[in-house]
Amino acid sequence: MLNPKPSEQSTMCERHCAKSSSKLSMHIEGMPSEILLKIFSYLDAVTLLCIGCVNKRFYSLANDNFIWYRIYSASFSPKRSNWEMNAVEKTAVSLSHTSLHDKETGYWKKKYIVKQIAAGKTAVTQLLKPVNPYTGLPVKTKEALRVSGLSWVIVLKEKNGKEYIMEQAEFSVNDTSVTVVWHGNNWPRIDKLATLDLCGVTPVFLDRYKVPTKNGPRRRSLVAEYNLTNLTKSTSIGSDRLIRTFCLNPGLLVGLWKKEKEMAFVMANLHFHLLVERSTLGSATVPYMLPPHIPFLDDIDQQYGLHGYQLHVDMHSGGSSYLCGTFRNLFSRKDFIKNGYMKLIVISFKNNAQHLPLIGKVGLCWKTDVFAGCIQNCYMMDVTLLDETEKPFWCFSSPVCMRPATRPSDFFNYRGHHFYVTYIDSVGKVNLELVWMEETEEYYVVSLALYLRIEKVNSWFGTNY
Repeated sequence: MLNPKPSEQSTMCERHCAKSSSKLSMHIEGMPSEILLKIFSYLDAVTLLCIGCVNKRFYSLANDNFIWYRIYSASFSPKRSNWEMNAVEKTAVSLSHTSLHDKETGYWKKKYIVKQIAAGKTAVTQLLKPVNPYTGLPVKTKEALRVSGLSWVIVLKEKNGKEYIMEQAEFSVNDTSVTVVWHGNNWPRIDKLATLDLCGVTPVFLDRYKVPTKNGPRRRSLVAEYNLTNLTKSTSIGSDRLIRTFCLNPGLLVGLWKKEKEMAFVMANLHFHLLVERSTLGSATVPYMLPPHIPFLDDIDQQYGLHGYQLHVDMHSGGSSYLCGTFRNLFSRKDFIKNGYMKLIVISFKNNAQHLPLIGKVGLCWKTDVFAGCIQNCYMMDVTLLDETEKPFWCFSSPVCMRPATRPSDFFNYRGHHFYVTYIDSVGKVNLELVWMEETEEYYVVSLALYLRIEKVNSWFGTNY
């Protein structure tokens, strides 16, 4: 008898494996429901949910109330090891087993999932209670991020409705913010994209002692939605020999290749203020609604809402902090209110003692799978402004760019190139002025002022300026 050739052996092996796999699949699906239920009863909650995605029959069986009631009881029933159940408790247990038939299929699965989500939220909420007196933000935000298993995805939507979901490639924690980066080789064409959704993603079942698996059940919470149809007409942050960058509020930086004019990376800078809540408590289509602010009225203080502010600012990029500090006892006056804004002077150009240097070579670092670079004179700026009760009044994280000043302004004490940084949103404006010192080769911040919308001040404090 002739031996088959190697190629024929390979083909025969593949056919045999395919037949074996097909027979195995048919054999499992052909099992009686009672046997499958017995097998399913040994699975944990995550595996049981995955099994339910195989086919309609498995989905129906994996919703069995007896299995999920057992899982629910093991996780949430009170453990009493010091005494035996009395007659009333035994009767209650037997009745609960009897009532399983009265519940619709999947009742205990839904109840278990809802309670697991609530338990996870409670654990994270407890971590977020202690507050840092310098920033007014939770002290244990980093631990809360770890315990919650929180990560972020972006959902790119084409004009025809097609969606692309991208998992985060890099993640770093700063002083008062996190930086999340997405990059890869399979970006959709920029001219076909309509919107970008930034979503927080958390595992349904939390276990602080285990690393969450990406294959397990997860929940999405919409953090922000961005319009990409006119991306190149949005605020330009800067460029180098390979890429151009554009900023979309709030806090999103999009890098485009200069040559192909296609996406290179997306970078989100997310401020700590209510970050965990916004990334976990919303839904996939509706963002978390902030609780309404109730102003604390004060009829005695004639300058109420104009003083007692505290600013924490961090200027950073790529793990390097160029300036990080806290400024207390900031105040304004009624005659500082002009054109709908109230001015807070943080650093005055008239006071040399207040002027501060930026440490290191200032630049916005970026990275893809193949290339990396640094855009000069750009960085991330995190601002946390607290009111006199040390509650967050205005918080943001955003990429900014130092641009050459057209005229020297009031910097009569300094020689060198003059630059300015501006940021504006619905709450206020930031004006930052710098001078490049040739002798020391570093930037000096010689002026920093915040302009708060008077409408925001009045609604926050219940005043009428």
